[in-house]
Amino acid sequence: MKKFTIAIHGGAGTILKSSMTAEKEAAYKNALSQALNSGTKILSDGGTALAAVEEAVRVLEDCPLFNAGKGSVFTATGTHEMDASIMEGKTLQAGAVAQVESVRNPIRLARLIMEKSGHVFLSGDGALDFAKKMNCELMEEDWFYDEFRYQQWQKIKGTDAFQLDHSTIKDQKFGTVGAVAMDSNGNVAAATSTGGMTNKRFGRVGDSPMIGSGTYANNATCAVSCTGSGEFFIRGVVAYDVSCLMEYKGLSLQAACDEVVHSRLLKINGDGGLIAADALGNLALPFNTEGMYRAWRKSNGEELIAIYK
Repeated sequence: MKKFTIAIHGGAGTILKSSMTAEKEAAYKNALSQALNSGTKILSDGGTALAAVEEAVRVLEDCPLFNAGKGSVFTATGTHEMDASIMEGKTLQAGAVAQVESVRNPIRLARLIMEKSGHVFLSGDGALDFAKKMNCELMEEDWFYDEFRYQQWQKIKGTDAFQLDHSTIKDQKFGTVGAVAMDSNGNVAAATSTGGMTNKRFGRVGDSPMIGSGTYANNATCAVSCTGSGEFFIRGVVAYDVSCLMEYKGLSLQAACDEVVHSRLLKINGDGGLIAADALGNLALPFNTEGMYRAWRKSNGEELIAIYK
C-alpha cells in the first residue's frame, strides 16, 4: 500500500478537563473520527491530498460542535460571516474566501475559487455571487443557528467586546477547523475554515482565509493549518514561517513547528496551535494552549484522536 498521512484539528485554546463531561468529550472525538475517516477513505482509494483535506473540513463544517459552517458564531449584527482557504503543494495553487454568508460549505467555495475564478481570494457579496454562479449549496439563516452560539453572543451583544473561539470562559471553547494531508504521490495540501469571533464587527477577518498566515502548502516543505488568536497568526505569518524555517534553515518539520508555536508566537503573546504534514509523511501538531482538538492517521495504521496534552 502506498504511503499517506492526514491530520485534522477543531481548534486550540482553553479546554479544561474540569469542564469537560464524558459525554461532551465523546461527542468531540466522534466528530473528529468521522472527519478523519472521510479524509482517510479518499487517500486510501488513491485520491489526492487536496480532495482529502477538503472533504475532512467539509465534515467538520457540517458539525455544530465547531466554529465553522453550521457551528459558526454570531457577528455583532446577528449574522454568520464565514472564512475559509485551501492550498495544494504541487503547483502552489490556492483559493480563499472571507465574510461570506449563506454558503453551507465555505471550504468547497474556496476550492472553486482556486480552480474556477482565475483569482485567489474573494470576499463578501462578490464571493456569494460567485458561489451562486458555481451552484454552491446555500442555506437559510436558521440552518446556521445554534442555541449555545446564540447564548454566547447574548452575553456580549451590544458591547464593544468580542470573544475568541478559544475564550478563557472555561466551558466555551469551540474552534476553527482544518486539515493537512500527504497523498500517495507525495503531494501535500492544507485547508482551514472558521466562523471567526463572536460579536465581531467592521467586517473583521482573521488568519484562517489568509494564505501564508492560517493556511499554506508547498511540496518542497510542508502543509500547515493554524488555529488560535488570528491577529497574532497574521502578524507572524505563521503557516509560511514554518515552511520558511524548513526551506531556508533546513529544520525538520517538528523543529520548525516547535520554533514557531513555542517561541516565535509566544514572543508576541500569540496563543494557539497548528497541524502540519510534509512530503515524507511526517506530521506535527504543536500547541501552546491547554488543549487542541486534533486527530491524525497514517497509512500504516497508526492514529491518534486527542484533546489535551
